[in-house]
Amino acid sequence: MSFLRHLLRSRSNVSPIKQTRFFTTSGLSSLVPTEKGKDKPRVVVLGTGWAACRLMKGIDTGLYDVVCVSPRNHMVFTPLLASTCVGTLEFRSVAEPVSSIQPAISRLPGSYFFLSRCTGVNTDTHMIECEAAVTDEDRDPLKPWKFKIAYDKLVIACGAEASTFGIHGVKEHAIFLREVHHAQEIRRKLLLNLMLSDMPGISEEEKRRLLHCVVVGGGPTGVEFSGELSDFIMNDVTKRYTHVKDYIHVTLIEANEILSSFDIRLRQYAVKQLTKSGVRLVRGVVKDVQGEKIILNDGEEVPYGLLVWSTGVGPSSFIRSLELPKSPGGRVGIDEWLRVPSVPDVFAIGDCSGFVESTGKPVLPALAQVAERQGKYLAGLLNRIGKADGGYANTSVNIELGEPFVYKHLGSMATVGRYKALVDLRQSKETKGISIAGFVSWFIWRSAYLTRVMSWRNRLYVAINWLTTLLFGRDISRI
Repeated sequence: MSFLRHLLRSRSNVSPIKQTRFFTTSGLSSLVPTEKGKDKPRVVVLGTGWAACRLMKGIDTGLYDVVCVSPRNHMVFTPLLASTCVGTLEFRSVAEPVSSIQPAISRLPGSYFFLSRCTGVNTDTHMIECEAAVTDEDRDPLKPWKFKIAYDKLVIACGAEASTFGIHGVKEHAIFLREVHHAQEIRRKLLLNLMLSDMPGISEEEKRRLLHCVVVGGGPTGVEFSGELSDFIMNDVTKRYTHVKDYIHVTLIEANEILSSFDIRLRQYAVKQLTKSGVRLVRGVVKDVQGEKIILNDGEEVPYGLLVWSTGVGPSSFIRSLELPKSPGGRVGIDEWLRVPSVPDVFAIGDCSGFVESTGKPVLPALAQVAERQGKYLAGLLNRIGKADGGYANTSVNIELGEPFVYKHLGSMATVGRYKALVDLRQSKETKGISIAGFVSWFIWRSAYLTRVMSWRNRLYVAINWLTTLLFGRDISRI
């Protein structure tokens, strides 16, 4: 109840007509349904990824109250996440607080951010069930705090989870690269292995294992991380860990071809650059993951000190548990306007959503630009619905929605280290377009992502981090 009392006290100076109403039943606190003429309609957003944050940035808070539910209170700028693992960038440079993206969440009565996970959705009563997202380390006295939130419009944008393909040992021994805490874990593990390998009495074999960094997955994330690692080895390890510099190496394992969505000339260039940088490329399928080695399908054993898993994403257990229409692959099904078919007032965007088969459209790839474009489109759609007096529950049935969502691919970019990158501006694998590689592409890559960083504060952080890395090298402190 301390959580409820804190929320009510913090809004005690708000006029009654604007006061958000809570009720408690059977020990479960709830945000009650809104009343037309007394409250603004409430949009509940699940998630703080690219899609959710672009939606919240564009939504008109004069029309809606916005309630965000997510286990993290920030957005991660994922294209630059690999750079934080080796100290090219600081972690705060790629994390943008939700309250900076949509200030109404921390300022306006009726709008909130809840550090929680959604555990259930009742589309009949327009209500979701939530649970505080705390861990054992947090020692939160509210654990396990559960509550409900009534919604007028619900946007499911909780992303996806890393695919392990059911391979034994992946979750126990590999590190994914999707969140800031993953990058922090990779950095701590990498620097720890560097220091342990220099201890007296460590055998040659154990040194090679500790300093063997294995990356599984040859997509943009895996390739960029491998490139960052090779830069770190050549520019920093060779100068600051001279006793073990000859032992550290990187292996990239991919079942097919690396960067399969890129133009073939760019793929060949990437292979050449990575090989030149000392990255060993292995084509194979991981069969089993053990504490100090992985086993490939041909029986080869690959010892490792650091294992990073980057093989794509799939629907989370929460998405799979929802009794909603599904698209091929298990994502939440949506129509051309990003609505969940036959379920009023529920929308889905980002990696957790996909077009249902009846639309005749393919499921879009799990890319940041897809999610961002969907978030921007849905913000505009909800604003039009709100202006047409359809913001409340079950009031938008006969409202003209306008043009459906259409995605146009703007191209793909990836850095391969050593001031080299790839830029593929084709709209699809089958079409022709501009494809360039080299230093100019690297400059375009950096410029494009610097302008896409959400806030001027983080743009300044990123620019300063790049400059200090260029002048003084990477920070190798293990904090």
